[in-house]
Amino acid sequence: MVAFNKRVVAGFAAVAALSMGLAGCGTTSNDNTNAGDDKSDGGVVNITYMHRLPDNDGMVLVNDIVAKWNKEHPDIQVKATKFDGKASEMIKKLETDVKNDNAPDLAQVGYAELPEVFTKDMLQDVTEYAEQYKDHFASGPYSLMQVGGKYYGLPQDTGPLVYFYNKAEFDKLGISVPKTADEMVESAKKAAAAGKYIMSYQPDEAGNMISGLAGASGGWYKVVDDAWVVNTETDGSKAVADLYQQLIDAKAVTTNARWDASFDASLQDGSLIGTVAAAWEAPLFMGSAGETSAGDWQVAQLGDWFGNEGKTGPDGGSGVAVLKSSKHPKEAMEFLDWFNTQVSDLVSQGLVPAATTEDAKTPKDWATFFGGQDIMAEFKTANNNMGDFTYMPGFSAVATAMNETAAKAVDGSGKVEDIFSVAQKTSIDTLKNLNLSVKE
Repeated sequence: MVAFNKRVVAGFAAVAALSMGLAGCGTTSNDNTNAGDDKSDGGVVNITYMHRLPDNDGMVLVNDIVAKWNKEHPDIQVKATKFDGKASEMIKKLETDVKNDNAPDLAQVGYAELPEVFTKDMLQDVTEYAEQYKDHFASGPYSLMQVGGKYYGLPQDTGPLVYFYNKAEFDKLGISVPKTADEMVESAKKAAAAGKYIMSYQPDEAGNMISGLAGASGGWYKVVDDAWVVNTETDGSKAVADLYQQLIDAKAVTTNARWDASFDASLQDGSLIGTVAAAWEAPLFMGSAGETSAGDWQVAQLGDWFGNEGKTGPDGGSGVAVLKSSKHPKEAMEFLDWFNTQVSDLVSQGLVPAATTEDAKTPKDWATFFGGQDIMAEFKTANNNMGDFTYMPGFSAVATAMNETAAKAVDGSGKVEDIFSVAQKTSIDTLKNLNLSVKE
């Protein structure tokens, strides 16, 4: 899960979309040759699933969730294995296992990892099965499991961007959550004059959060005639750059890195009272803020600050993909749909589920911190408002370049708009380095 990985202790982030025919990259087609007759144990189909969910004390453990399935489905038995290393290490292991025909049927894959895993010919096209289950998931997260219009699994958890704000402090200042960019700038200046900040500019999160904000109003990557078309300098990107630059110039925004202790300190000393955040940050944010402001915070949808017209973008989350070597994709997807719709069990793991089959209940300690608010309902709204933003293979290189450039806007050696021009160049260079066609 993103929340546990991305906070230095671990990490992964955003999205996917690629074309089957690019530079000879391909995947195993989902036909009967792979779903063959190698059933074992008297007709029982055995499915294996590798995950990296936390499985901490107090959570419904993955093996216990799987045990419920196995009891109810004697003909399809699943064995789950937890991978304790980094996300990148798991991908390397899976790549080796696929080549040796020794890979699990199912594996957890971050949305940002999916296109790269695809280019390594590790996935199986399960579009015909995915379509049977698409109505069980929010459309935004569901779309993140596709590459070039073909689907390779189902979404599990998600990270729509929302707004966390200290309502008690807002009330003291006589302000409310801004609805427009102009209102945001005006309110931010008013708050700053009182030593408070209602927005944070996080240079270490440019590749994730800022790309998601820009993507709320339109994607950056698409494939036309088997070639990538890159446009990271969209109207949405320009709107993001304009708002943040105004706030930086007015000294009306914090500029410390999200995953630095100084960010936590700004929450604990009461100076930072509003910030854009991914939904999965809720439990981490509670730890960052501490007990002093518990009960004062609320969650709201993003205003129309970035030309997004009520839409939000993605920051993190993961799905589960069917690997190339699986001989039982139909049964694997049947289990996967069931597993990814065990909403309350997944919430216990700290996830914000992508499933829409039932409403996720807000955990008690979350509700206490957020003033009794049903924040899961807010996250559901954000899920349904997520734009179909797509990323490219090798996006991690783009995100790194964006983060480095974002830091320059803090010390004045660069501008926020430079983030998007650097993203454009790095995207094209990265795609070419991967021997993928680029239409310029």
